[in-house]
Amino acid sequence: MEQNQLIIMTKNEAKKYEVIKDLITKKIDGTETAKLLNLSIRQIKRIKKAVKEKGIKGVIHGNRGQMSHNKISQKTILKVKRYLKEIYYDFNPLLAQEHLRDDNKINLSKETVRQLMIEEKLWKPRRKSDVKKFFWRERKDNYGEMQQFDGSYHNWFEGRNEEELGLEQCLLLSVDDASGKITGARFEYNEGVVPVFKFWRDYFKTNGLPLAIYLDKFSTYKINHKNAVDNKELMTQFERAMSQLAVKVIHANSPQAKGRVEKMNGTLQRRLVKEIRLKNVDTIDEANRYLIEEFIPKFNKQFAVVTKKKANLHRKLSEKQRNELDKILSIYSERVINNDYTVRFKNNYYQLKEIQNTTVYKRDRVIMEEHLNGEVKISIRDKYLDYFLLPEKPKKEIEVKLIALTNRKQSTWIPPINHPWRTQFLINKK
Repeated sequence: MEQNQLIIMTKNEAKKYEVIKDLITKKIDGTETAKLLNLSIRQIKRIKKAVKEKGIKGVIHGNRGQMSHNKISQKTILKVKRYLKEIYYDFNPLLAQEHLRDDNKINLSKETVRQLMIEEKLWKPRRKSDVKKFFWRERKDNYGEMQQFDGSYHNWFEGRNEEELGLEQCLLLSVDDASGKITGARFEYNEGVVPVFKFWRDYFKTNGLPLAIYLDKFSTYKINHKNAVDNKELMTQFERAMSQLAVKVIHANSPQAKGRVEKMNGTLQRRLVKEIRLKNVDTIDEANRYLIEEFIPKFNKQFAVVTKKKANLHRKLSEKQRNELDKILSIYSERVINNDYTVRFKNNYYQLKEIQNTTVYKRDRVIMEEHLNGEVKISIRDKYLDYFLLPEKPKKEIEVKLIALTNRKQSTWIPPINHPWRTQFLINKK
């Protein structure tokens, strides 16, 4: 009965058995056997002993036909499938595996989850030919050497609170080129100058000034006009502000050129959308708090890479830069002082006060600064001018007799004819 028993062997096991038989019959020695099977002498001795005792079964692994100690119970499989269908139906296998582990205390491998998702038709495996090949530019050496920056428009809230948020929202995102860390993220309604300035104000206060910012040619960041090629004075508000802070601005010629932040946007559109859904987040303020307090620290811990060198090249804001940051990160517009010492700006009229801390003449050019808090300031030669807002447009511009506004109020007193100030000219005339 024993002789008629069917024994299933792999090719490797069959080869091993034939070689061990040659060893037992002394056709080869132990050293030659070890080389043929790529095993140690100790392992060869053990297998030889097993074959002598059990015959051909001596080369078959002892666990063959036994139930695995790590086999997942049917109850667990059914529970996982239910979670996948009801909660994680549009997750990728890695994200689903993380939430099964963290939220439901079910610790499975990514591959096991992937196979279950394929079985339930929740995941379609990609062919190798479908995988895009990326040719990455070599990373910078140090943290803070260059930040890749971009704005990503997407339906981040999946239509929740659509009346307030609209169909798409903008995620402003910066990624450190050397480490791949998310160094800043902020939800806004658009990628305009004010949201971008708010983003970088918070970034600079938290991290300091990077050496360079790598971004696209969106109109917020670059004037895309034929004259801008030869006229370097044509700068956007963003370029002007970064120039004042000595941060180099590099414009990418294509989305692929700043591939790390582009790829990160794609990752977040797949991952972050699901995370804020699970957290029941449906406002921009809540989403921004979640980004800073939970998502970014966890994401960076899991996916950031070690930089080639250990230096942090962010430059700490000097006291002067910190004090002037709101001024620098404001919107500058040039205007001319009228003959009545008023300045027109965005259909408002600003009346300059008679006493100023610097001399101001009619037709002088001033800078209107729109600060991020909505405040408007008027500056000339790095001095702020005092003004008050007129309730309505002046009926007619008049020629004010004051030659200039100064730090002292001009007197209306006229000296008499016999005043020494006048007589000295009469004496000199004689």
